[in-house]
This record gives sequence, structure tokens and C-alpha cells, in this order.
Amino acid sequence: MTATNDGEADMQIAVVIVAAGRGTRAGGGTPKQWRMLEAQPVLAHTLALFQSDPRIAQIALVIHPEDSDYLTAVNQHKLVLAVGGATRRDSVLAGLHALSGTRPTHVLIHDAARPLTPQPVIDGVIAALDHHAGAAPALPLIDALWRGENGLVTGTPARDGLLRAQTPQGFAYDAILAAHLAAVGDAADDVAIALAHGLDVAITAGDERNLKLTTPDDFTRAARILRETMDIRTGNGFDVHAFGPGQSVWLCGVEVPHSHGLVGHSDADVGMHAVTDAIYGALAAGDIGQHFPPSDPQWKGAASHIFLEHACALAHTRGFSITHIDCTLICEFPKVGPHASAMRAAMAAIMGLDEDRVSVKATTSERLGFTGRGEGIAAIATATLVKA
Repeated sequence: MTATNDGEADMQIAVVIVAAGRGTRAGGGTPKQWRMLEAQPVLAHTLALFQSDPRIAQIALVIHPEDSDYLTAVNQHKLVLAVGGATRRDSVLAGLHALSGTRPTHVLIHDAARPLTPQPVIDGVIAALDHHAGAAPALPLIDALWRGENGLVTGTPARDGLLRAQTPQGFAYDAILAAHLAAVGDAADDVAIALAHGLDVAITAGDERNLKLTTPDDFTRAARILRETMDIRTGNGFDVHAFGPGQSVWLCGVEVPHSHGLVGHSDADVGMHAVTDAIYGALAAGDIGQHFPPSDPQWKGAASHIFLEHACALAHTRGFSITHIDCTLICEFPKVGPHASAMRAAMAAIMGLDEDRVSVKATTSERLGFTGRGEGIAAIATATLVKA
């Protein structure tokens, strides 16, 4: 997948999310990964960290065999499912095997109960994998350490060189698969298995917000962090193209037969252009013309999905997830209704969204103006972006 530097550009990155545990200490009567956190299951927040990342090709979600009914509550974009085992190591190995069909070069292994991982933490792990077989985020220990027994302090071990481990923990795929296959017994995390197999693991920067939900108090803290850090943006886009010679028009990624074509420097997909500009608008990042100047001959006749993919990648780079798109096509003809479902599917696939987060609809201008006279098509779009 395309990434941010030359080394990362050669990586095919997948993710294993371990979600097979029962999480009884969190309370609530439901496994903690399926409990609600700010109107969504914890796992929905966790999956969203990677589903909108263009560097991530596939996500192996490892679940308990009794939890399949919960899956309807989460976005299944990029997912391949695996059934967890008796130990954490068994579950991770099941996830790694589930990725064998695509054989990624690298894999990130993440706890389902870490739904707030900041983007720089993920970026730091991926960047370190350019030079190391493994990488994992951690935080320094600040508080003094005690040993205790029967309610009494029995010792004060030194904390020098000790770190608090976090996830995602990243590895070269073949190396961590071999390490798991060779391991005996369970381990606290995948770094322990990697070290036992002789892999070097780089330490990257962790973050206090990257907490693992374990107790009821953790849920309260996580909800507070989400409310305090959420950045919601809305952008609008508008575009117009005139009819010209041709036998079809491109609208929201679908070629629709018509007596005319649309005139434009690219393929003149007026709907996709409006959506692209809406995303740029939410980011305060200009418009299509600034990123893809019509004066540049390389964009003549270009497919408009190139522009939309760029806008989506820019949103992700800045830490935003696209949560909803609404596009209205304004024309007397061609009739949009018979093609609206295909348009939603095409746009959703390009943006990595569920179809229920993409709206495409049409209206006429009651025979008024240039659209009413059948001279062209206009489109208006709204994009909602969330940064948490």
C-alpha cells in the first residue's frame, strides 16, 4: 500500500486485532471489547484506527467463537475473521494464519481494548519497521515500584530500564509467524515471543491516551478522553459540468449511458468532484484545482477517483476519519435513481466506508436555470470528518 516514505512504500501492512478475551474485570456483563463507549462498541473505535488508513491492506479480527452475533455492530471494511484459541498466543497465531492468503510483508498486532491509540503511535511503529524486525510503543515508569505480600510492602525493586508496554506491536510478518510457531507456552505479549526467537525489537514512543480498558474506571476515563479530544469538521463542495459530445456520463464513479457526455479536463465526474472538494474543505486544504491544476496536461482525461483517493489520504494523514458523505446531483436527465445504489457502492469502496455512510441522491431544478434547460449537471456535497 502507498505510505509516507520510500521504505514504507514497499511494505504490505496488515493488522491482527485480538478480541477473543472475556474481559470480566471491566464489568458490565458483556465482554469489554463489545461494551458501548460513547455510542459505539469499544471494538468499533479500535477498528476505525486502521480501517481508514490507506497503508493497511487487511485486518484479521480474532474473536471468541460465541461472539459472532456482535459483528453486526461494527464496520467490517477490510476484515477477515479468525476464531480465537485457549491462550493469547493461540489467538494471535490464528490471526496470522488468517492473513496467509495475502501474505503481507509486515503486521501490526493490537489489543481490541485499546480504542484510543493516537495516530503518531501507529506511525512511529510503522516507521521503525523500516529498519527493525520488530517495533513496539512503550512509556517510561515514573512511580516507584513495590513488592507486596499480605498487605505489606516487602521490597522496593529498581525501576531503571523498565518500561510500560503498549500496542500495536509491529513485526516483519514471516519473522513473527515463525516466532509464534516455534514458541512454547503462552507469553505476556508478542514482543516476548519475538525476543525468545532472537528478533530485535525497537522501542517507539507510547502515549498516555493509549490506555488498555481493563476496569470500569478505565471506561470512564476513555469516555472523557473521547469527548475532550474529538475534532469534528464539516466541508461543502460544489461543481458544475456542461454537456458535450459523448454517449455516457461519469457520475459518482459509475458510467451512465446518455445522449451526451460531460465536458471537463478530467473525466468530468461532477459528483465525485463535489465530494472531493467537500473533503478538502473540511480540512481547509483548498480545492481540486489547487492539488491537480487543469493547466497540467497529466490530468487531462484522468479518472476522478484519483482526486478522491488523494483527498481521503490527506484526511488520514492529518488524523481524520471520514464518517459520512452526502452528495446531491442536480439535473433533469439522465435519471439518477436507477444507478444510485451502484454510485454509493463505488464511492464507498474508494473511500473505505460502509455504504450506509455514503448518500447519493438527485433532484431537478424544476426546469429553471442551466440544469433545467438541460445544459449540464451540478452537484453539491457535504463531508463530515472526525479526529479523535
